[in-house]
Amino acid sequence: MTASLTLVVLMAVLFGAGITIMLERSLTRVLIGFLLVGNAVNILIFLMSGAPGLAPILSDGVTADDISDPVPQAFVLTAIVINLGITAFMLALIYRSWWLARLGEKGDLVDDEAELAEDAEEAEGLIRSSAADDLAIQELIDASDEEPDDARAVEASGRSDDGEAKR
Repeated sequence: MTASLTLVVLMAVLFGAGITIMLERSLTRVLIGFLLVGNAVNILIFLMSGAPGLAPILSDGVTADDISDPVPQAFVLTAIVINLGITAFMLALIYRSWWLARLGEKGDLVDDEAELAEDAEEAEGLIRSSAADDLAIQELIDASDEEPDDARAVEASGRSDDGEAKR
């Protein structure tokens, strides 16, 4: 197969533009340059794959020389998936750096202070709630007419509080 001059020129332009843009300091431009270089690599793999042919299925009357090689197609698909994963990671880095730059000197401490204040208020409410619960339970126990377990055991044995046997 003779490589299409248009695809060769397009690949060279994408490589050149991508590398030039990646050399700038902005993370957004680095991401754009990375995407351009990734697409240039996909075109390079496509160009190097050889002449187009039949589907890579051997059947009657088809020789191995007539079919196209499926490995470069798998390489291009793999390169696309890797490019997408790295793009998502770089977008997360860009967002995080933008967020930290917007916060200024405080950095990550802004969220921590708010969470600590919320946790302290919640803990104070829980302590008040458990003290009120304990008091309510004690009032219920005092108001009930049931005797403690020790008093039942003494009555069952037939002895009074002073240790004498009942008649």
